[in-house]
Amino acid sequence: MVEIRRYRLGLLLVTASAIAWSTAGYFTRLIPLDTASTLFWRGLFGALGMLLFICIYEPRRNFKALGSLGIAGWSFAGLGAFGMLCFVAALKHTSVAHVSIVYATVPLLAAGLAWLVMREHVSTSAMVASIAALAGVMVMVGLGHEGSLAGDLLAFAMTGSMAVAMVLARRYQNIPMLAISFLSAALSAIVVMPFAELAIPDRTPLFHLALFGLTNSALGLALFSIGAKMLPAAETALIGALDAPLAPVWVMLAFGEVPSQATTIGGGIVFAAIFAHMVWGTRAKTQH
Repeated sequence: MVEIRRYRLGLLLVTASAIAWSTAGYFTRLIPLDTASTLFWRGLFGALGMLLFICIYEPRRNFKALGSLGIAGWSFAGLGAFGMLCFVAALKHTSVAHVSIVYATVPLLAAGLAWLVMREHVSTSAMVASIAALAGVMVMVGLGHEGSLAGDLLAFAMTGSMAVAMVLARRYQNIPMLAISFLSAALSAIVVMPFAELAIPDRTPLFHLALFGLTNSALGLALFSIGAKMLPAAETALIGALDAPLAPVWVMLAFGEVPSQATTIGGGIVFAAIFAHMVWGTRAKTQH
């Protein structure tokens, strides 16, 4: 019973993190700053948000862990920072729908890596849903007319880094995920600092940047870091792919950036596959 509750909590947390991450496209369209400046302020506010969360949630353990990170910890932090940079940069170079859809391929990458590295079993529901999600992505990318080569490459780089990070989170469950998430956000701000406009923005953009960092970075990372420990890597990646169908919705509602028919159909397939897996996977674990 405890295992089932842990699994359900993991589903809830990772789903919530996907919703938080799905707001990235909305904020990148809303904030009138260049890529480097957006990344700097997002990383800064994200790091401050994570720091506040750490002060509330196991502060002694997390602050102590920052001084003793191993190879796995620093690797995760570096992957997280790299993923953040590629993610926001991709959103600046192509449509929100296209970036989100490319990211939806992460379940197959994570499942393959988890099998190669840890020989982790992939459930039937996760595999079927991953194949269905990939089919949805193929519909979006193959039949749609959105995107650019630069945006695609950045999105695929982000996707690859997140797949590796998901496997690391599952393989090394004792690494301090919250502390590392704080470090990732801070590193992303430090890396772009030489290229960013450091003057404090006007009140409204600054408020939006704060919301961007706190919601999309800090809250998303905090929820994902905790939830990823409770689920297999393939399922973590699959549920995280909810970002794909949700992100274009916020942008469409706010800015009228209407996805193509192919994007809408493909996104519906991805969403249906993930929802079916969540129901099927929970029922299967309950029966066992």
